[in-house]
Amino acid sequence: MGQSANLIPLERIERAILLIRGEKVMLDSDLAELYGVDTRRLNEQVRRNLNRFPRDFMFRLTPAEYKNLRSQIATSSSHGGRRYLPYAFTEHGALMLANVLNSERAAQTSVQVVRAFVRLRQMLASNAELSRKLEALERNTTHS
Repeated sequence: MGQSANLIPLERIERAILLIRGEKVMLDSDLAELYGVDTRRLNEQVRRNLNRFPRDFMFRLTPAEYKNLRSQIATSSSHGGRRYLPYAFTEHGALMLANVLNSERAAQTSVQVVRAFVRLRQMLASNAELSRKLEALERNTTHS
């Protein structure tokens, strides 16, 4: 399989996963870059297929969320100069997006996107388990 040479590193995808409204999401501009299309075309496909993107798959950022996001990533220029507020896609929305874009690159990259979300979930679960073990250890040492 010579396709593995073209895979986008999981670390690159993980850096694009943000926490907004308590959801792990990726912005339309980041997904467009990963899937090899421009953001305008990506959003055009979303508008044509809105029935495939319920609220738990995708939402549009509010002006306050977008302003807060821009202040957090002040060094990034990929999110600047937009006429419309960006869409944020959950893991399921990112996968659905690859389906509606219907390109070979989007299909291949969507596998990496799902892997990045899964790895992030595993890391969070591992950190939670470690935190519980440390708390138990602290309780045991203070009671000794």
